[in-house]
Amino acid sequence: MKVLVLSCSTGGGHNACGRYITEEFNLNGIECNFVDYFSILGDKLSKKVEKIYLTSTSGKGKIFKEVYKLGEAYSKVGIKSPVYELNKLAKNKILEFITKNNYNLVICPHLFPAMAITALKKEGINIKLINVATDYSNIPFWNETTPDYFVIPHESLKKEFIDKGIDDKILLPLGIPVSTKFQEVKTTLKLKKDKPNIVVTSGSMGFGNLEDIVKKLLECIDAYVIVICGNNKKLMERLQLINNSNLEVKGFINNMNEYIKECSVVLSKPGGLTSTEVAVLNKPMIHIMPIPGVENYNANFFKNNKLSLVSNSIDEVIKNTKILLNDKNLQQEMIKNQSKIINKNAAKELVEFVKKTFN
Repeated sequence: MKVLVLSCSTGGGHNACGRYITEEFNLNGIECNFVDYFSILGDKLSKKVEKIYLTSTSGKGKIFKEVYKLGEAYSKVGIKSPVYELNKLAKNKILEFITKNNYNLVICPHLFPAMAITALKKEGINIKLINVATDYSNIPFWNETTPDYFVIPHESLKKEFIDKGIDDKILLPLGIPVSTKFQEVKTTLKLKKDKPNIVVTSGSMGFGNLEDIVKKLLECIDAYVIVICGNNKKLMERLQLINNSNLEVKGFINNMNEYIKECSVVLSKPGGLTSTEVAVLNKPMIHIMPIPGVENYNANFFKNNKLSLVSNSIDEVIKNTKILLNDKNLQQEMIKNQSKIINKNAAKELVEFVKKTFN
C-alpha cells in the first residue's frame, strides 16, 4: 500500500495534521508521502492563497467572518459552490500525480484537495479517499465532497455532520490525529522555574492582538512569557523591541511539544490542531481571541467540555490567566477532562483502520 496525504497552506493546522498522519503511517511501516496540494498546481498559486488567507484573518477577522457566512449559505441551499468549481479545475493534474506515483489511498486534512478528488470520483475514477476534519465543527463545503470515510474530532459531533449531509456510515469519530512521536517529548529546553512559564501561541500565521496581550501579561503577571509568533515576522520584530527580561520571542519552531510540556499554562488561538496538541500533552489552556467562524466553534467545544477557559478580550485573558495559574484544582480538572475527551491515539487508530479496511 502507498498512501498520499494531500493538504495545503491556508493555515498551518491542516499541514501539521497531515504531517502527523504521514509520520504515523511511516512509523508503522506503510509508505506515506505528504504533499502540498498547491505545489502540484504551482508554487505561485500556493503563495497567493496563503497571502489571501492571512489578509482575511488580520485585524479582527472581519473578512474571514463574511467568507465563512457565505460558505454556510451555499451549504444550506445545496448549490455547488465556486470553491468546488475552482478546485474541480485541478482534477486532471491531481489524477496525473496520483497515477504517476501509484498511490492507493488519498487522505485529505483539507477541503480543497478533497474537492478535486471528489470531482474525479464523480467521473467514475476509482480513488479511495479519507477526509480528516481538523476543527471541532463541520465547516462549510465538506458536504460537497464524497469520501469513503470521514474522520471527525469527537462522537458528540456526529449529529452535526449528519445534519449537514454527511452519511452516518462513513463517519469515524477517532479524533484529530496527532502522532505518537509528538507526544513522546524529550525536552532539551532549559526554562527557568522560579516562576510560572506562560507559552503564548497564535498559530502558524500569527493572528490576533498578540502584542497588546503580551504587554498586558508582562505588566500584570509575574511570570516568564514565551511567545511563538509562527510565520508572522512583523509581529516577531515588534515584540523583540519590548525590553523585558521576562519575555522570550520565537518565530516558527519545530519543537512546540517541548514548550507545551515544560510550561505552566498555554494561551492559544482556538485552532483545532493546536488545541488538540495542547490537550494530548495535558496542559492547562486558555483560548484567546477566536477568529470569527470556525474558531468560535472550536472554542465553544473546549469551553463546554471544560477543556479550556475562553477569553474574548485582553482583560479576560489577564483575568483567566491569573485564575488558572492560582487554581490547582481547576488545572487538574481541565487535564482530567482532556484525557477523557481528546483521543491521544487518533493517528494510531487511523493507521490501524486503514490497514484493516484497505489491505
